[in-house]
Amino acid sequence: MKAIRKKPGCAPELIDIDNTLKALQAEVGGYIETVTIASDAVVICNEEGVLLGMPYNCRFFGVDFVGPILVVGRNKNEFCDVPGADFLMHHLRDEDNTHDD
Repeated sequence: MKAIRKKPGCAPELIDIDNTLKALQAEVGGYIETVTIASDAVVICNEEGVLLGMPYNCRFFGVDFVGPILVVGRNKNEFCDVPGADFLMHHLRDEDNTHDD
């Protein structure tokens, strides 16, 4: 499926990823947690990112994230291709510069 990957300190990028729990966990470095950002899109992040001391990544739609994240689409209870990838990547780039260290 098409997803946006954003790693700490890096620009967001559009990637193809297998829609499996194993592949998603590998991308975020552990157990996954989802944060709904729209009715058809979610952020997938590491559930224990803060506890593990993962580095700050970005603020996206008003939420601060640590460690690598994925932005994917959601269709009912299934993940799918990210909708509006260009729009979301633009917001990831803009909001990345709003964190106070």
